[in-house]
Amino acid sequence: MQAAWYTRFGDAADVLEVGEMPDPIAGPGEVRVRLAASGINPSDVKSRAGKVRPLAAERQVPHSDGAGVIDQVGPGVAREHLGRRVWTFNAAYRRPMGTAAQWVCLPLALTAPLADALDFRRGACLGVPAMTAHRCLFVHGPVAGKTVLVAGGGGVVGNIAVQMARWAGARVIATAGSAASMDHARQAGAHEVLDYRDPDAYRAIGQLTSGRGVDLVVEVDLAANAARSLEVLAPGATVACYSSLSDREPRIPFYAWAAKSVSLACILVYEMTDRQREQAVGDIWDWARSDFCNVAVAAALPLREIARAHERVEQGGKVGQVVLDID
Repeated sequence: MQAAWYTRFGDAADVLEVGEMPDPIAGPGEVRVRLAASGINPSDVKSRAGKVRPLAAERQVPHSDGAGVIDQVGPGVAREHLGRRVWTFNAAYRRPMGTAAQWVCLPLALTAPLADALDFRRGACLGVPAMTAHRCLFVHGPVAGKTVLVAGGGGVVGNIAVQMARWAGARVIATAGSAASMDHARQAGAHEVLDYRDPDAYRAIGQLTSGRGVDLVVEVDLAANAARSLEVLAPGATVACYSSLSDREPRIPFYAWAAKSVSLACILVYEMTDRQREQAVGDIWDWARSDFCNVAVAAALPLREIARAHERVEQGGKVGQVVLDID
C-alpha cells in the first residue's frame, strides 16, 4: 500500500516520506479500514516535530483521524461490519499505524459509523475535534438551557463546539480573532460573536448575560484567558479546557474561582473512558444528521503532498480542517 511515515522528528519537508508498505491484516478484535481521507490535527504536526512524546515505533505513520470503508474484520469481529462507512479516532495514539495510508488496522472500538450526510473528507475531520468538543460540552451533563462561552469559536474544535452546543439547546457566545473566524463562528450558529482582541470583549459578555455570567466555558487557551474569564463565570460554572497554548503551566486565580465554586475540567481526548467514547460517538451520530452540523474543510491535498499539508496546519489562519485525499 501507499503510505507516509517518519523515522525521526523534525520539519515536515525533512522527515516525512511517502512510499510503499506491506498491506496490514486485521488482528483479533480489529477491523481494516480502506481509507479515503485522513484528517490532520495540530497534535499530529506536534507529534511529528517531537513536541509531544517519543516515537512509538521505528517508523511512525501519522494521523489519528480518518474516514473510509471497513473491508476486512479480524477474529472476534462480526462480518456484518464489512462494507460500513466509518470514521476513525486515536489511530496513531501510542500506535505506529495512523491514517496517512491506504489502509489502517485498529480496534473496532476506535471506529464509528459515518452518517450519510457527511462525505469522507468531512468524516476525516471528526475524530479529535468532535470528540474533544463533545467532552468539553458534556463533561458535567446536559447543556440545554445553559449559556456556553466558546473561546476560539472560529477554530476547528471551537467551531464544532458551537454547532454541538446549539444542537444540544444551549445559548452560545463565541470569541474569535479575525473577521473570517468570527464569520465562521456565526455560520456555526453562535448567538453572539465577539473579537477576543477587544479589551472590552469579556465585559460585553457580562452585559449579554445581564451580569449573571456563563455556565460553561469551552477553553482553547487556559493561560491566556483564566483571569479574563473570571468576570463572566456564573456561580457554579465549569471551565472545560483542552489546551493552554500560550503557557503549558498556566496560573489559575484559585481563590477567586473558589469563591464562585468554579470547576476546572482538563480534557485530553485520547484518554477518554470507554463510556465517554460511547456517549460521544452516539451524540456525534445524532448531531451529524442534524441541521446544526456543518464540518468545514479548509484544504484537501493528495497523500504525496503530506509535507505541504503539515505546513499548512502549522501556518495557522485557516478556516476548517486540512485533510489528505488517500485514494
